[in-house]
Amino acid sequence: MVLKTFGWSFAITALGLAAAVLYGGWPALGIVAILSILEISLSFDNAVVNAGILKKMNAFWQKIFLTVGVLIAVFGMRLVFPVVIVAISAKIGPIEAVDLAMNDKDMYQQLVTDAHPSIAAFGGMFLLMIFLDFIFEDRDIKWLAWLERPLAKLGKIDMLSACIALIVLVITSMTFAAHAHQHGGAHVDKAQTVLISGILGLITYMIVGGLSGFFENRLEEEEEAEHEAEEEAKRSGKPVSAVVMAGKAAFFMFLYLEVLDASFSFDGVIGAFAITNDIVLMALGLGIGAMYVRSLTVYLVRQGTLDDYVYLEHGAHYAIGALAVILLVTIQYEINEIITGLVGVVLIAWSFWSSVRRNNRLAAEGGGDGAQAEVGAGV
Repeated sequence: MVLKTFGWSFAITALGLAAAVLYGGWPALGIVAILSILEISLSFDNAVVNAGILKKMNAFWQKIFLTVGVLIAVFGMRLVFPVVIVAISAKIGPIEAVDLAMNDKDMYQQLVTDAHPSIAAFGGMFLLMIFLDFIFEDRDIKWLAWLERPLAKLGKIDMLSACIALIVLVITSMTFAAHAHQHGGAHVDKAQTVLISGILGLITYMIVGGLSGFFENRLEEEEEAEHEAEEEAKRSGKPVSAVVMAGKAAFFMFLYLEVLDASFSFDGVIGAFAITNDIVLMALGLGIGAMYVRSLTVYLVRQGTLDDYVYLEHGAHYAIGALAVILLVTIQYEINEIITGLVGVVLIAWSFWSSVRRNNRLAAEGGGDGAQAEVGAGV
């Protein structure tokens, strides 16, 4: 079962790591491995969300999502988007960006270094909004309850996430401007670049969130109509089949999944820029991770065990928050890419270990009352 589901992912992993060694030696292997682990860990909750929605769809639309959908949203976003974002930031063509990355690494490195403040500000704001919206939401299950309970109460204030993100952006741009003035004012315009790029990151997040909300509302309407039809069938004595989405409902579900995939792809791609500027290593690492998104989705749908490790989603979002802070800090200071990668891995591992402890404790207590007591208790 595991080999059948993850076989292609294992094969791509082996090929990708081998290509990394050939391309840049053992240091490149380490970077690709960290990128892969980071992408897989950040994509775990993506796979959980995908699986939860996919199981409601019929076989045809499941196949469409796991082939065409993954090709567009996962590979397109994770492999093409890094090239595009560098090309736009450095104001060069995508083909030229790839050519420079392969044949003139010094020049490419300089272009990426010059473009880094705008990339970091855009990505930092996008990731920060994902993190803030997560921690300000009141959830039944809390991982770090001592922190998440008061933050959930604060989250009742409207637009708090956007306000905090804008305050962080203004402080970041002012700090950068102050640094530029100390060095003769030669790079004062970079403060404006940081501010504009950060605002664009916020706008992008809001557009993605708005589209997701639109599709989600349409899906809820479809589900209500199907529920009414099911109730009518019960009253009339007709046989009731399991509600499996098809037609228009499944189409909107597919579009919603594509938007979600795109938003999840942003954090992996932007997070990768905090680890390396080499698009070859980035493509290898994110490509390996992208394969595991599909495999994890299929595995979770087939196994039907989406709620076993309840804190993993928390760990992934805390990793996103850490990456957001690191990206903003790298506008001013250099941070070792190994440390950047390990922060996410440690947070994911910690949340997984906490989930296992929770499951063992509930098993020892015999479930039932123990499960009720555990909800919201954290660790």
